[in-house]
Amino acid sequence: MSDLFEKNELIKVSKGDEIAYNRLYYRYHQQLGTHIFRITKSMDLAEEIVQDVFLKIWMNREALSGVHNFKAYLFVISKNHTLNCLRKLSRERNHLNICEEKYTMSLTSDNGDSNSYHTILDQAIDRLPPQQQRVYLLSRHERLRYAEVANRMNISNESVKKYLKIANASIIAFVKTNLYSVSFLSISSTFF
Repeated sequence: MSDLFEKNELIKVSKGDEIAYNRLYYRYHQQLGTHIFRITKSMDLAEEIVQDVFLKIWMNREALSGVHNFKAYLFVISKNHTLNCLRKLSRERNHLNICEEKYTMSLTSDNGDSNSYHTILDQAIDRLPPQQQRVYLLSRHERLRYAEVANRMNISNESVKKYLKIANASIIAFVKTNLYSVSFLSISSTFF
């Protein structure tokens, strides 16, 4: 794609031309996905980030008329978004690991029942709405990628992502509430 042609495409996209946007997407999405995969080492995350980056470009398309090197612009946006996603994932994993260790240790030391945590976790999963529960189990227990879950359930990747996010939040809230209750009851029974 020549510089002049690409500049014209960017101007068209900035004015809302979806066909020009699709041409840019198909020109760069695979190359961008490969670049992001090198950073994340996760095909699912790379696919998700590519979609997020191109959505962000479309949402802020008016700014494209001032872009002189779209490829550099695209790669800077994707690198920043990728690093933000990796930081967020790292914080979430650390938080979940700390919570799991804390509650497992609390249960084990308070009442000797290390299975309580897993029982509460199972209850939390059982309480999910059927669609969220199925997405969660396919993703977390069968270790299917977003695209595989989406294909199996005949839903979009975005729906899979949304269901997992809601399911995780629901499970965390349920486990926290119930583990606090179990710990409180266990501590109360030792003192009273």
